[in-house]
Amino acid sequence: MRRISGWLVRRRREGGPIAPFLLPYLSFFSVFIAAPLVMGFLLSFYKWDLLSAPKFLGFGNYLYLLFRDSKFWTAVRNTFVFAGISTPLLLVVPLLFAIALNRDFRGRLWAMIGLIAPSFFPSAAVLLVWSWMLDVKVGIINYYFQRWGLQPPAWLSDPATTWLIIIGITLWWSSGFNTILYLSALQKIPKEQYEAAALDGAGSWAQFWHITVPWLRNVMVFISTMQVLSSFMIFDQIYILTSGGPYGQTRTIVYYLYETGFQRFQMGRASAMSWLLFGFIAVFAIAQLEVMTKRVRAAE
Repeated sequence: MRRISGWLVRRRREGGPIAPFLLPYLSFFSVFIAAPLVMGFLLSFYKWDLLSAPKFLGFGNYLYLLFRDSKFWTAVRNTFVFAGISTPLLLVVPLLFAIALNRDFRGRLWAMIGLIAPSFFPSAAVLLVWSWMLDVKVGIINYYFQRWGLQPPAWLSDPATTWLIIIGITLWWSSGFNTILYLSALQKIPKEQYEAAALDGAGSWAQFWHITVPWLRNVMVFISTMQVLSSFMIFDQIYILTSGGPYGQTRTIVYYLYETGFQRFQMGRASAMSWLLFGFIAVFAIAQLEVMTKRVRAAE
């Protein structure tokens, strides 16, 4: 990549044309990124069901979603609840795993493989297996409940357990990648700092807060940012496990967007919803950028 970019710079200095070499990328960007964004934004001002002619509504789709559609705000609430619960868990639990794996013990390699492996499985395969295991009639988990004389719960149709299952599966499935990030950062911490702190009488808890956490701060910010953004985009878990049920209790923004656009064919309203979601993500990203900028300036 450096050789290519350097060659392009030399070609530009020598007066040679570089447009032919940029054309493939610009074509891809225009057709698959820029054009859909512009078309989606324009479509958000229309009413269109794929069959009849589009009808201009102005800001009608946005006003309906913001002030008249209770399902949209339920989806927003569910999305923020998922983000608010899953983000701290995926920030803390992988850290505990990384601290444990940072020590030498028998079976460390197998423990690491077992923890990290789920992160490399396709989401559809993972969720279909869990859906079968949690099935009320043929699921292996409820089979053992009945065998032990216990009343098997309806895991994916009971509002009391549905979100616990979704968050639990997400935690099991996603912890491995975050653990790798933490483990990589932990191995960069100089052991001399822990030894000096121990000589000064600092215990394990004090060493963790005053040595480990400062070294991991940037990784924590990155993980929390990526987890919140991915939480806003949660779809696979809802689509495969619950389909937004029971009674809309697990309907999230992206799943509601899917229902609106691909089940009810309200394409304009779905486009407006996607831009509102983009607004939520942009606000969070800007706020996160401000926080990171202030921390960098304070460190300087």
